[in-house]
Amino acid sequence: MTSLFSRLAIALAAFMLSSGMAMADKVTLAIGGASCLCYLPTVLANQLGEYKKAGVDVELVAFKGGSESLKAVVGGSADVVSGYFDHCVNLAAKGQHLQSFVVYDRFPGLVLVVSPKHNDAIKSVRDLAGKKVGVSAPGSSTDFFLKYLLSKNGVDPNAVGVIGVGLGGSAVAAMEQGEIDAAVMLDPAVTILAAKYKDLRILSDTRSQKDTLAVFGGEYPGGALYTKAEWIAAHPKEVQGMTNAILATLKWIHSHTPEEIADKMPPEYVGKDKATYIAALKNTLPMYSSDGKMDPKGAQAVLDVFSQSSPAVKNAHIDLSKTYTNKFVEAAKGM
Repeated sequence: MTSLFSRLAIALAAFMLSSGMAMADKVTLAIGGASCLCYLPTVLANQLGEYKKAGVDVELVAFKGGSESLKAVVGGSADVVSGYFDHCVNLAAKGQHLQSFVVYDRFPGLVLVVSPKHNDAIKSVRDLAGKKVGVSAPGSSTDFFLKYLLSKNGVDPNAVGVIGVGLGGSAVAAMEQGEIDAAVMLDPAVTILAAKYKDLRILSDTRSQKDTLAVFGGEYPGGALYTKAEWIAAHPKEVQGMTNAILATLKWIHSHTPEEIADKMPPEYVGKDKATYIAALKNTLPMYSSDGKMDPKGAQAVLDVFSQSSPAVKNAHIDLSKTYTNKFVEAAKGM
């Protein structure tokens, strides 16, 4: 009997190898705020079993913000980041070669919101001088966005106190309690607040193409899978598998209703108020990419934004072509 099982196991392994189904090495995927809808494709791919279908053993590890998940990859405790592409541009100025290989957010979805307790005092971005503003974590994309808006509106970023409040319930609580004057938030947190406070003041919104164009002057890519360029070169099978999984998930998202998507997500991410979560999903759906490709104009927009607020980036003469690759997306479409 043992010998029969052994023969069956060997035959199965041979079949998987011959059909390209053999599982690649385990990949640790760091997410900077897994409950945020901006990262939904990464989590949903796991819920749908798309990573396994693509032959990749992926372990999702959640962090408070994008800067913390980035540190995990740079430090070697994680393999790949599910986070915002702008980190690749920012670190290129510091001589660190990170590269995105599949984009799942067409827009960043970042929203600058005033705390309901401070509506009377803050009516514009300029009113944030001397105030405390929440971000997911210092050094994260929410922080970059805040500094860009402050500079654009003539406010010295150093004149604003930046407080890390996360992206989910902790951010909502900090806003409701008035611990901070405003915050850069993402859905579902923004929709949750808007449902409770009808006079919620939004100073800047990048959840749609129209709003993104108004803020940045062009499309501005948000979430993507990225990692060290040398890791990509050494693990093409894993990178291709993750790319295939994200593309399959994006296709699934655009062919299903918000209600169907919510049913697939972990209950702890949906929360007790499922109706509000679904409402937030409806606001977010236009944000998700349909093809996974990086638009060179979008990458240039990221560089332009950082160059305005960071002399180090402006003077670094960054080669944008090294901060992303579309070859795995193109390979997937050729399969």
